[in-house]
Amino acid sequence: MSGSPDDDRLEELREQKMEELREQQGGGEADAAAQEAAAEQAEAQKEALLKQYLTDGARKRLNAVQMSKPQFAEQVEQQLVALAQSGRIQDRIDEDQMRDLLSELKPDDTGFNIRRR
Repeated sequence: MSGSPDDDRLEELREQKMEELREQQGGGEADAAAQEAAAEQAEAQKEALLKQYLTDGARKRLNAVQMSKPQFAEQVEQQLVALAQSGRIQDRIDEDQMRDLLSELKPDDTGFNIRRR
């Protein structure tokens, strides 16, 4: 029964499809590796820019913020990189300037206000 031409053609098509799927999976892994390499390179560039434009005190302050609020610190780092790449940072940023920048970028505090009478 499996000797009919239609069955042979069907089996051949199945084999081709399976081969295509295997190739796609292998290609997906290569794409993921390339994306990971690009992300690592972008991270290294960001670190180099931060070292270039931040003093030791400013970096320590940013690291302290990163420990407590990693998402906010990432946002500040992206802002600093954008400023550096656009040429808007003239000198190195010291700790006082970093403190001002952090307070400027900090989202409004939406805490509770308890008043006693």
